[in-house]
Amino acid sequence: MLVISDGVLTLPTATLAANADPAVLAAWLDDMFMPPDVFDWPLNVVVVRSGGRTVLIDAGVGVEYPDFPRAGQLAMRLDAAGVDPTSVTDVVLTHLHMDHVGGLLDDGLKGRLRPDLPIHMAAAEADFWASPDFSRTSMPTPVPGVLRSVARRFLDEYRSQLRPFESEHEVAPGVVVRPPAATPRHSVVRLASGGDRLTFLGDAIFPVGFDHPDWHNAFEHDPEEAARVRIRLLREVAASSEPLVAAHLSFPFGRVALAGDVFRWVPAFWDY
Repeated sequence: MLVISDGVLTLPTATLAANADPAVLAAWLDDMFMPPDVFDWPLNVVVVRSGGRTVLIDAGVGVEYPDFPRAGQLAMRLDAAGVDPTSVTDVVLTHLHMDHVGGLLDDGLKGRLRPDLPIHMAAAEADFWASPDFSRTSMPTPVPGVLRSVARRFLDEYRSQLRPFESEHEVAPGVVVRPPAATPRHSVVRLASGGDRLTFLGDAIFPVGFDHPDWHNAFEHDPEEAARVRIRLLREVAASSEPLVAAHLSFPFGRVALAGDVFRWVPAFWDY
C-alpha cells in the first residue's frame, strides 16, 4: 500500500468547526501551532496492490483550480512512486467531492487510464448528486456550485464505468469498501493482508476530530450524523489498534488511542 499526496488545499480555518465557539476554535488552533485564519488541508490518496489488481482509492482534485496551486499533483506523484496509471485496474471513490474525483477529469491522468476502468462507489452517493441538498452544510459561498458542476461532469463522463454497491463490497482480495461513514453515503475502505489490517477513513476524520469529534466540518452534508459515525468509527479503530489513513491528515498513517471518552491521534514511527 502507498499513501500518495495530491498536495494541499488552502482553506479558511472556520471550515474545521462550523458549530464551535470561535474562541474555542481559536484556542485549539493556537495550541496546535496552526494559523488563525487559513490552513493547509492535506490531500491524500491511496494505492493498493492485491491479487494482481492495482486499486486507486480516491483521485485528488485535478489541476484546473488556480486557487489551489499546490494541489493536483497526483499524476506526477504516481510516476514518482513507480505507479503506471495504465496498471490501475480499479478505482474506489469514498464520495464525489471535487477533491476526491477531480483527478479523474484531469487530462494528464485521465488520458493514461484504461478506457474501461471500473469505478466503485456507493449507489446512494451517485443518486444524491442527481439533486444534491447542501442546506445543512456551512461551505464557503462558491463551493456548492463547484461541487455540483464537478460531480455532474464526473457522472456524465464515467457513468458507464460505475460499479455501484449497496452494501459491503470486495474490490480485490483484502480490499473491502463499505458505507456509511462521514455522511450516509460516504464509504470507508478496509484493507487486510495476512494478519495486518488498515482502514482508510476518507473524510470521516479531520485533524480536529480527535480532540473534538462532535465539531461539524463545514463540508458535511449531515453534520449530526457525521459526528455520530465519526465517534463510532474512532471507537472501532481504537478497540482494534489497527492503523488508519485519512484523506486530510497531515501525517496520514497512525493509530487512535482512547482514554474514557477522549481520543488521541498517535502517528506511526517511521523506520528509515
